[in-house]
Formats: sequence, C-alpha cells, structure tokens
Amino acid sequence: MKSNLITQAGKDKLEEELRYLWRDKRPKVTQAVSEAAALGDRSENAEYKEGKRLLREIDRRIRFLTKRLDIVKVVEYSPEQEGKAYFGAWVELENEEGETLQCRVVGSDEIDVKKGHITIDSPMARAVIGKQVDDEVSVRTPGGYKIWFINKIQYKPFDSI
Repeated sequence: MKSNLITQAGKDKLEEELRYLWRDKRPKVTQAVSEAAALGDRSENAEYKEGKRLLREIDRRIRFLTKRLDIVKVVEYSPEQEGKAYFGAWVELENEEGETLQCRVVGSDEIDVKKGHITIDSPMARAVIGKQVDDEVSVRTPGGYKIWFINKIQYKPFDSI
C-alpha cells in the first residue's frame, strides 16, 4: 500500500514537474506532431507516430500527477519530534558488523536510493519510526532479520550541520 504522506520539498518537486510538462514539454510535442501531420501520409510517418506516443505518455503522467497532488498530505516538521525518528527524519544506523547507513524517511513519491531517501512504507522505516538514539531495531530482510542500532536522528541532512 502506498502512503499519501509527502514532505513539502517532495510536493514542490511534483508540482514543478507538472508545470514543466503542462507549460513546456506538452506544447512543444503538440507543435511537433502538428508539423509532422502536415507532411501528409500519417500511416508511414515515424515522426508523427513517435510524437503521438510521446504525447500519450505526457498526458498519462499529467493525469497521474494531478490526481496524486490532490491526495498527498504534507507532513511538516515539529520541534516535538526532536530526539525520535518520525516522517522526514534523517537516521544514521549501524549494524553488528560496524557498517553504517544513513537514510531519510520520506513518502513513496520521494524515494531516491542515491540520496538515501527510503519510503515510510519500507521495513527499515517502519522499524525506526518512534525510536530514539541508542535504540536497537530489527529489520526483516530477504536474508532474515538484521539488527541495527540508531546512532543519530536529526531533521536536517547530516552534511548540513
């Protein structure tokens, strides 16, 4: 199940993508399709067919973003959250082998593995929600349960402090 929670930055990013698709990309593709259609026989016109396919993809994404933005709920940071891991928190974990992992608990629309953003619906996020520094969490993985220890919790990226 996909949660409807999102950070303000995540919502802003979705709105920016919607504006770009609607105001910039779609008009350009529509113009290209019109120009390709004016060339004549559409049955063997690759530019026309590709443009129509691209237009369908853009329209599908616009519909998705419009519906998604109607139902997402922005979760704002509250000072009462300090010291515990909740939505939007940056969490540093360490396993029994001494390996560390830094991740941020975000909504499903904001997942970015390279940045360490994990969805609140993931087993790791569910394990850390409500926990505090020095707590031990058990996370179910395909290889079995793994134990992690919470080293840090903060609501700003680790490198910005």
